Amino acid sequence: MSETDSLRSQLKHLSLHTMAQLFEQEALKAAKSEMSYTAFLARLVEEELAAKTDRSVNAHLSRARLPLLRTLEEFDFNFQPGLSAGRLRELATLGFLGRAENILFVGRPGVGKTHLSIGLAVRACQARKRVLFTSALSLLESLLAAEVSRSLGKTIENLGRLDLLVVDELGYTPIDAHQANLFFQLVSHMYTRTSMIVTSNLTFDAWGASSVAMR
Repeated sequence: MSETDSLRSQLKHLSLHTMAQLFEQEALKAAKSEMSYTAFLARLVEEELAAKTDRSVNAHLSRARLPLLRTLEEFDFNFQPGLSAGRLRELATLGFLGRAENILFVGRPGVGKTHLSIGLAVRACQARKRVLFTSALSLLESLLAAEVSRSLGKTIENLGRLDLLVVDELGYTPIDAHQANLFFQLVSHMYTRTSMIVTSNLTFDAWGASSVAMR
């Protein structure tokens, strides 16, 4: 085995796959430009870190189960002139995650609530936060199933380990008192632990009619 093949094999063994892929061509560039050994190594490390960051972000995006990718930059504020761009930029810094604060997007269908919630979820994934996106219906079904299997406490505890839980379309389908109670148990456990983003087509005065109350 040549020295080059041996080095490539050792880099792969250390899980430095990007360095293993690039070191030969980077070494040629370094020789032509008379780059120092330190600068050459720094370049390889920079490429490895960038690749690992991309892989980490992609893994977080995959685990978040987003229905589609939407960014905050793609949101058309001309479509929603009443929405404060400054307030959204503040939310995009993700300070609310550190404070375990919650966000509610309330409005009629088609005004961009889901787009904004996905955009913030993408930002959180890019910051390598633990994120899960779910429809309210799917969440309630999973809580009911966990209750039947006597694993409700464990399910709620696992959700509480997230940094951000996005619950989309709360109120689009009727919720009975029992489902509302399960949802309240989750919200109560999340309080001061995990941030939630909730989208709903119901105004606050209509939440009681749907048997959902959040405090």
